[in-house]
Order: sequence, then C-alpha cells, then structure tokens
Amino acid sequence: MTPPTGLDDLVRLCPPPVDPPPVTDWDAMEDTLGFRLPGDYKRLCDAYGPGCFGDFIGIRHPLGATDWISLTGPMATTVGRQLAADRASGRPVPHDPRKLFAVGVTDNGEYLFWVTEPKDEPDRWRIAVNEARGPRWYAFDGGIVEFLVAVLGGRTRVPLFPDRLAQHGCFAPSPGLLPGEQPLTVTVRSSRTYDAGAIRAWARAHGYDVPLRGRIPAQVMREWERAHPDG
Repeated sequence: MTPPTGLDDLVRLCPPPVDPPPVTDWDAMEDTLGFRLPGDYKRLCDAYGPGCFGDFIGIRHPLGATDWISLTGPMATTVGRQLAADRASGRPVPHDPRKLFAVGVTDNGEYLFWVTEPKDEPDRWRIAVNEARGPRWYAFDGGIVEFLVAVLGGRTRVPLFPDRLAQHGCFAPSPGLLPGEQPLTVTVRSSRTYDAGAIRAWARAHGYDVPLRGRIPAQVMREWERAHPDG
C-alpha cells in the first residue's frame, strides 16, 4: 500500500478553513522571488491560507500578515546570512546556505528549509530542518506537503520536534493580508521597527518563554535590541 503523501491526505488529517484567502497571482509572486515555487506548496497555500499546523509548524505564505511569515518578507535573507556566518565560523551547516530557502518556522524556533536543488526544478526540492538551540539537522526526502503528512500523521518522527505532534492534526488559521495591505511590523523604539514574528522566533530560539499572541515581554524586547544593535 502506498503511504499517504498528497494534499488529500493532509486535508484528511487537518481539515482546512472553509473559505481561505486566495493567492490571486502566483506568477507575480514568483517574479518577485526570482524563482518558481513547488507545485505542492502552491496547492497547500491555496487550500489553507496562512496558519499553523499541529499547534507548532508555521508555514510562510504569500498572504502572511507580518514580514516574518510573509513569503516575500526578510526571514529567508536574514536566516540565510546567519547560516553563512555559522558555516564560515566552522559550525555544521550540511547544505550550501545559498541553496536554502526558509519556508517555515516552528514554535520552538526551528527553521524548515527548501533545499533548492535543482534550482529550476522546484518539484524536486526536499526539506531540511535545523535545530533551534543546537547543531543538529534533519533531512526529509520529500516536499513540504509530504513532510507535513508524514510528521502530523505519525509516520515520520523528527528528532528535533516534540512527540506530541503525532497526536495533533489541527490547522489554526492566522490573519492574512487584505488586497493592498502591507505586512505588519512592531515598533521597538520610535526609531526602530521590527517584525513581531521575528522577535518571537528569535526569543524562543534563545530560550525565552513568549506568548503566541499579544504583548511581547519588555525584557525580551530589551534583549532583542541588545542582540541587534544595528537594527
């Protein structure tokens, strides 16, 4: 029997919203990014809209309402630069950072990447996950939809993830952008503006307990500023 891998299997595990916001122009999105996107990812976005799987895995989306979860926001570039610096300093990064594109982030601070090889064949891209507070990586031989089905369905255990994921098949929508809206940011000081999602992900990756929504603790904001003096 063939193991479940497709979008239909994900829909059975995690029913999507009744009326998710549509991505109206994938061609324009790909022009903005400068590369074509995997077909399974586009079908995923159209079926679900922005949101979180298993109360843990957030997938970046063209209509994400903050810079950190918007597919065209700064997350991929920021994380890519950090990976390049890590590799240059001798830390283990098993893939060329230039060929990694962040497609998601967990509530614990792990990043999910497309390994964009071959660059012009996105349907062959595979998934890599890096540890939030350590050197470990996990490789998955499949695309993002197959990864979600395998992990949420309990067929694959990612050592970096908690066991509870296999028991949670839910999808929680997050607010999406309305036509013409720009991604939301959060102001840390009057002269500096940051994405709230970026601060939460950074905080969790550095061991801080921050709420999923609402006010970010002042201590976390101060530590963020201290760690990012140049913005």
